[in-house]
Amino acid sequence: MAAETSFDPVLLRTFLSVANGLSFTRAAEQLGLSQPTVSQHVRRLEQAAGRQLFSRDTRSVALTDNGQAMAGFARTILAANDEAVSYFTGSAMTGRLRFGAADELALSELPTILWEFRQLYPRINLELTVTQSGTLLRRLLANHLDLVFVNQEADLGRGTLVRRDRLVWVGVDRLQIDPEQPVPVITYHAPSLSRSAAIDSLERGRRTWRITCNTREINGVLAATRAGIGICVLAASRVPGDLRNLSGRFDLPALPDVELALVDNPRSPRGPVEALSRAIVNLPLGPHASPRR
Repeated sequence: MAAETSFDPVLLRTFLSVANGLSFTRAAEQLGLSQPTVSQHVRRLEQAAGRQLFSRDTRSVALTDNGQAMAGFARTILAANDEAVSYFTGSAMTGRLRFGAADELALSELPTILWEFRQLYPRINLELTVTQSGTLLRRLLANHLDLVFVNQEADLGRGTLVRRDRLVWVGVDRLQIDPEQPVPVITYHAPSLSRSAAIDSLERGRRTWRITCNTREINGVLAATRAGIGICVLAASRVPGDLRNLSGRFDLPALPDVELALVDNPRSPRGPVEALSRAIVNLPLGPHASPRR
């Protein structure tokens, strides 16, 4: 009979931390472990799986096909583990949690996050604020929020990394942009990470530009983009199915990476903050995620 294979949750959490940021060093910092320990955890998980999960050299780390599969299984296993723990110990957790989420998440990750959290911790009073990331961070610093889920510059080193993504230019298929004319840009009001990324990239690429729509909400950005009055900047994983990634077309300049991160308020009660943070980190977040029922 073949030896029984099982996957230690400690190893799975370390693996996911590396997978989310594609960095052993960053994972070690987030987990409070030494880098050799992180490497040892990944090596033990690869031995248990009998497969290579990362391809890595001196400059880069990438998930293999087996690593992609393991990431999905790891999230499911850890979510089930946390749900079991919550059933016996965590469901009695009470209190108030003031949670802020970036506007774009309302169209993708946020419904799944809220659904899962309410199932695990029904007695926590969750107060939700949805607005732009910069505003959320200011409210966190002012002690008006306990935890925020925001977009921020890559490699900023703030908070807990949930996922790294690349910003891309987005528009409708029929849109044409004349390389000799100003690029029509649809964006949020300042301050905005995507706005700054768009303008900075265009100016570095010596492209002229004009703002054709200023809005405070993602629905406004998408409506104007669908109307064809310009192009916007979104994370690659959040491009709706009826819009197109236009990066690489019309001589548009490359855009930087972005991080989806959790930043908490050190003055807030730890229990509710850590419970929601675990729920978010363990979810398989994606552009079309929906609540599991």
